[in-house]
Amino acid sequence: MNTPSELKYTKDHEWVKLEGNVATVGITDFAQSELGDIVFVDVDTVDDDLNAGEVFGSVEAVKTVSDLYLPISGKVIEFNEELEGEPELVNTDPYGKGWIVKVELSEGADQSELLTAEQYQELIG
Repeated sequence: MNTPSELKYTKDHEWVKLEGNVATVGITDFAQSELGDIVFVDVDTVDDDLNAGEVFGSVEAVKTVSDLYLPISGKVIEFNEELEGEPELVNTDPYGKGWIVKVELSEGADQSELLTAEQYQELIG
């Protein structure tokens, strides 16, 4: 499985790229492979302030729907609109064009629950 070392991860299989006070969030290569062909990405939380662990959207695959959990507290400021027409980008490029949301971090947002690439690899075996 592809697990870029510069990213942080969650036990719920989201990845986080931190850049200043903005975090880009998506689902991991492992998660997209477990879900199969993704046909729809639903995010209706843009402009909402959410706590880490709260549902910010869902991913629908051919056989299942899976909730997406915000890895870090903050305000959802952007949804990747390319996913409206091409949800399969989450399958083909989960760490690039398949990103899902951008989040403006809350002041003092706790990052202690985020996993390193090595810790995430251990989690998924």
